[in-house]
Amino acid sequence: MLKMEKKCQQCQAKTDEVDLAFICSFECTFCSTCSDHHDFICPNCSGELLQRPRRTRTPLDVSLDRVKKKLFGK
Repeated sequence: MLKMEKKCQQCQAKTDEVDLAFICSFECTFCSTCSDHHDFICPNCSGELLQRPRRTRTPLDVSLDRVKKKLFGK
């Protein structure tokens, strides 16, 4: 599961789960302004910064559904 950081690692701008943010393969998190400033290359590891997926459900909801499917086959 991706670690969804709540702020940009450079400028500390808010990057909550519903906000546009970019991550590298090491899950470094940056806002769109900082990502653009670095040409979408992570300043920490030189990896590509890609748009972070947005969650429509909480991890707890997903886990509960998986347990219900295992127990009740639904």
